[in-house]
Amino acid sequence: MPDAPTLDAVRAARARLGTLVETTPVRLLSSPLVERRLGGTEVVLKEELFQRTGSFKPRGALTVMMDLPPDSLARGVTCVSAGNHAMATAYAARVLGTTAKVVMPRKASPFRVAASRELGAEVELVDDVHEAFDRVHQIEATEGRTFVHPYEGPKTALGTATVGLELVEQAGPFDAVIIPIGGGGLAAGMACAVKQLLPKCQVYGVEPTGADSMHRSFAAGSCQAIDAVRTIADSLGAPHCAPYSFELCRRFIDELVYVDDDQMRDAMLLLFTAAKLAVEPAGAAATAAVLGPLRERLAGRRVGVIVCGANIDPATFSKHLADAVAHAS
Repeated sequence: MPDAPTLDAVRAARARLGTLVETTPVRLLSSPLVERRLGGTEVVLKEELFQRTGSFKPRGALTVMMDLPPDSLARGVTCVSAGNHAMATAYAARVLGTTAKVVMPRKASPFRVAASRELGAEVELVDDVHEAFDRVHQIEATEGRTFVHPYEGPKTALGTATVGLELVEQAGPFDAVIIPIGGGGLAAGMACAVKQLLPKCQVYGVEPTGADSMHRSFAAGSCQAIDAVRTIADSLGAPHCAPYSFELCRRFIDELVYVDDDQMRDAMLLLFTAAKLAVEPAGAAATAAVLGPLRERLAGRRVGVIVCGANIDPATFSKHLADAVAHAS
């Protein structure tokens, strides 16, 4: 069993990140619509969509890169990403005075590709996420850049654990906390911090039905891969599970649940209507879980929900909301 970040280490990491990341707000999700849908369940949003670059990702990228030796940092970094991690790595490189070359699938959102370039990254597009990992390893070997993994490793988990620390310190205690899972980096760190601060709190991980590498890995007892990503939540479309984040998730997450694309669209609509938040599908996944598969079990409880990102273009966002309205009617 790998060592997990201690609370002292998480607090030190947050202090070191300083003003390079925001202490994002928390807010009670409250409206007549929410009361009708959830009754007496108290849902507290951790609004990480207001983080630098529009997602939680800079916490992990910066925590990794701030520990690079000066000569490694000077040679630059590389990463693979559908968008949010690319933007975060570009931002981290910019504020730490180095360069980033990011590899993204061709079908990645043009909005995120443009945002990564705007933040200073050199972007390479490849056919799919599996090829992207191969290309990143080539860049490492030929250019000497350091690979900043999108979701794996102790430093990444240490960075994402700061989200859990903030959430509990800002608004705890909770009966349950719900965390979306792509590769598992956010869930590993957040769950680790929450469970140490609130041992009796139930921690749920949520995956899209079309990208369920963590469900498969839990069932098999070892890291598993998926052949393709089949969900609108492309930010949660990790091609495979990885050992460190998998072991932390197994240790600190009580249960995994599924949400489908319609449930995420429904949650996007509710967050827009009730909280005035315009989020990407991944950012609505945890809310979709409390509205859907966990609604009855968490009835009347106090629940922390992370809204993890909002990097979506206006046309796609509008279409998802229109689809949600059509599905509900």
